[in-house]
Amino acid sequence: MRGDLVRKLAARCLTTGLAVLAFVVLALTGATGWGLALAVAALAACAAEQRIRPSADLVAETTLIAAAILVGYSRRLDDGLDLALVATGLVLLGLVLLVGPLRTAGSLEIRSANLPVRNWTALIAGRLATAVLGLLAALALAAALALPAGVALAASLLVGAGAGAVALDLARRRFRPRAGGGSVAAALRRHQPEFLLYFSAPPGSEYQVTMWLPYLERIGRTFLVMLREPEFLAPIAAATDAPVVYCPTLGAMDQALVPSLRAAFYVNHGAKNSHCVRFTQLTHIQLHHGDSDKAPSANPVSGIFDRIFVAGQAAIDRYARAGVQIPAEKFVVVGRPQVESIEVGSEPTRGLAHPTVLYTPTWTGHHADADYCSLPVAEGLLRRLVERGATVILRAHPYTAQNPASARQLGRLTELLVADRARTGRQHVVGAAARELSLTECVNSADALVSDVSGVISDFLYSGKPYAVTDMGDEGDRFVERFPLAGSGYVLRRDMSNVDEVLTALLDTDPLAEARWATRRRYLGDFPAESYAEAFLTAARRELTPAETLTASAPA
Repeated sequence: MRGDLVRKLAARCLTTGLAVLAFVVLALTGATGWGLALAVAALAACAAEQRIRPSADLVAETTLIAAAILVGYSRRLDDGLDLALVATGLVLLGLVLLVGPLRTAGSLEIRSANLPVRNWTALIAGRLATAVLGLLAALALAAALALPAGVALAASLLVGAGAGAVALDLARRRFRPRAGGGSVAAALRRHQPEFLLYFSAPPGSEYQVTMWLPYLERIGRTFLVMLREPEFLAPIAAATDAPVVYCPTLGAMDQALVPSLRAAFYVNHGAKNSHCVRFTQLTHIQLHHGDSDKAPSANPVSGIFDRIFVAGQAAIDRYARAGVQIPAEKFVVVGRPQVESIEVGSEPTRGLAHPTVLYTPTWTGHHADADYCSLPVAEGLLRRLVERGATVILRAHPYTAQNPASARQLGRLTELLVADRARTGRQHVVGAAARELSLTECVNSADALVSDVSGVISDFLYSGKPYAVTDMGDEGDRFVERFPLAGSGYVLRRDMSNVDEVLTALLDTDPLAEARWATRRRYLGDFPAESYAEAFLTAARRELTPAETLTASAPA
């Protein structure tokens, strides 16, 4: 976060500094060529800042650059007052002032992917700032070549006409909306989706959706993905053929929620979920994006949903243990379909000379009571693993980079493993290579797991292989009471004082091998391995079947 702030401040200073310098050189000196070169450099800085800060307000800088270019243009032509250049200046001023309002108005328009429609108005409104920068660069070139002022006016009027048309269309959409919504709503009505996946989350959270998309597709019914943040549109659309719709406002949601919809699935407890739960004609189903003993996994907000799909009985017990009272009929045990491709070891693997250990530190959480991250104390653990001849797969949580301290700690651990790989030849997997592997691939490659309190343990549990859990709260005996899944694993103290004892149990003796199978059934359900995901698919189809059909098909 600190590095991101520095980058934004540097971009801001560079843009403003170059814009002022270009204007001063062109307005107060005779160095026209140098001044135009500085104006082009300032335009490049503006473009770079727009990439770093997409919502940056560059009105002052762009106005200065435009004025500088027009002064240079006038000096190149040396014709005195040129009315064409005056008109060009007025058009440019209008364009610069329109950029912000049009971008704001365009951002409130519904957008879609994987549908046979394209909202060109919103797209152009979002790109107007880039178009203005391109126009100014073209005018700087025209000034350098001393082209007639009419060329500059014609180019400016062309861009201005396009901006005016977009502004009129956006105004019409706002003040005289079409009955039944626009083209996106019409396309969705033709598509006839039966359910939607609703998603709102911080940047970098798209994995919460992509882990569920293959199973939603296997339900065999038409559906759509509804997003509330624009940055997810491209990555999620690339992961599915289903329509993906970005709804920035409640009005946009009203358009996208077509009559054919029967249910809405959710993968987290995002604050904006309430915007969709208000539609009482839908059945609202919480899926979660992992099963763990973390405090957020027993969030009281779950009670707002009509159904809560859980992996096993342990999830239901977790809510009760946290004092969250939810009617039993809301819970549906469906297993955790994402584990179906995990290879299950039928026999314990003990005493491996060169084991592969998967280490999955979690992130620090939004609040202190949800901070289970072991990165600050992990260096000693990894050193002991490499001393034992282990190959390590280091796969950190996607949110790790949001905390600068965690990012630095992860960097040090990565350097440690890279150095050991160079020294010993052991093929540790770190960084981008670890993120390119799916969790299933990591689990199948590992002989054992070391993890913090997280959903990774539940998924790894399906393999039957041993795992260790870090007690970052230094809770001792109370740790297993709060996090029962740790009872079938080996608990690492925060100070790593028992690291050798735990690693011996984890990699050599494994005394808890039999206990894990009972825990596995309680956490992940007791479903046949060959049709494990069918429990979820059957439950989902049941929620999509009209009540009268269920009643008619029930045995007498």
